[in-house]
Amino acid sequence: MNYYAMTDESIAAEIGRRIEDRRLESNLSQAVVAEEVGISEVTYRNAVKGKVKLSVLIGILRTLGELDQFDSLLPERPFSPVERMKLEGKKRQRASRNNPPGNADKDESEW
Repeated sequence: MNYYAMTDESIAAEIGRRIEDRRLESNLSQAVVAEEVGISEVTYRNAVKGKVKLSVLIGILRTLGELDQFDSLLPERPFSPVERMKLEGKKRQRASRNNPPGNADKDESEW
C-alpha cells in the first residue's frame, strides 16, 4: 500500500478498518471493547472512522491484544554513537585555567 499517495484521513480510515477487523476476529462487540478501554461506544465508532486520540488507540489495541503492532508502526532505530556525539555537541571535558588554585585575584589588597 502506498501511504504517501493517500491522504491523512484515508490512512486514518484504513487504520480504523483494520482495528474493526481485529475486533471482529476476536469476536468482541463494540460495547465490550469500549467498556474495556473506558470509552463510550460513540468514541469507539469515531475511532474506527479514523477520528481518535492516540491514547484511545493505544487502549483499543491493548484490549484487542495488538499493542505489539506499534513496533512495526514506528520501529526503534539504534542510534549510532558517532551521531549521538554530534548531537550532544562539544561538552566541557577540562576545567579552565583562568584562576589556578593558590592564586588570589590581583585586584584584592593584601593585608
